[in-house]
Amino acid sequence: MKNIKKIVKRSGTSFFWSMRLLPTPKRNAMFTIYAFFRHIDDIVDGDLPIPEKEELIKAWRTELDNIYDKKVPTTDIGRKIYKNCMRFKLPKTEFVKMLDSISMELPTPIQAPDIEDFNKYCRGVAGVPGNLTLRIFGCEDEELIEKLSTCLGRALQITNILRDVKEDAQAKRIYIPAQMLAEAGIVSKDPLNVLVDKNLVIAREKLSQLAEADYKEASELVKQLPKKTMRQIRMMTDIYKRYFDIMKNRGWEIISPKPKISKINKLCLIIKAFLGR
Repeated sequence: MKNIKKIVKRSGTSFFWSMRLLPTPKRNAMFTIYAFFRHIDDIVDGDLPIPEKEELIKAWRTELDNIYDKKVPTTDIGRKIYKNCMRFKLPKTEFVKMLDSISMELPTPIQAPDIEDFNKYCRGVAGVPGNLTLRIFGCEDEELIEKLSTCLGRALQITNILRDVKEDAQAKRIYIPAQMLAEAGIVSKDPLNVLVDKNLVIAREKLSQLAEADYKEASELVKQLPKKTMRQIRMMTDIYKRYFDIMKNRGWEIISPKPKISKINKLCLIIKAFLGR
């Protein structure tokens, strides 16, 4: 478990310290699924040739079959998923959604997707972690799990997109939907051209409005959770909301430097959520 813990800590996720406060079985499950997501991200973002990346994603589909067919997993993370996560009855379909969404980056990076693909991508890369997290925390209401993981996952992913727009463009990615670019008067879909377009601020603001609506909906849905689970979810999401608020308050025309939150301020947010304030 030490290696899994190191992977999660090294990834720099804002959720690491809130995970540390969980009971051991839940903490191990959370560390494991986030290590899995980090591993898949590293495959797609790495320097391997595209065919090798596609082959590795295909191999993970087989590994999921092994896990859920109760065969011996062939990877360390696969064995940890079987050992640490299956007790929480995590559905295979969620892991598959994540692989399907991340595969949208192959063979070419995402550039100005349509709204349907954008929502599919957000549901897979950010909604899946939320969906599995709610199950690990003990939520059994399927409708609530789906609604909350979808809107909160999209809000968190949009926060990432707004925060990382410069780095994404330099990596030939632009996640802002084509419809929003068009409404902002941006004709080009080339990431570097979009990055320097004077109307990028309009497109970012439009995207931020979608995130604000999602954060608002999620805030209401979270109230339906048991008090303990509600605190745990808030501990894991309030930091992202603070990043969003920093960007909003300074203006969407500013793309650099990325917003930062000190460790002490992150700790304060976690404690505040823990105390239910």
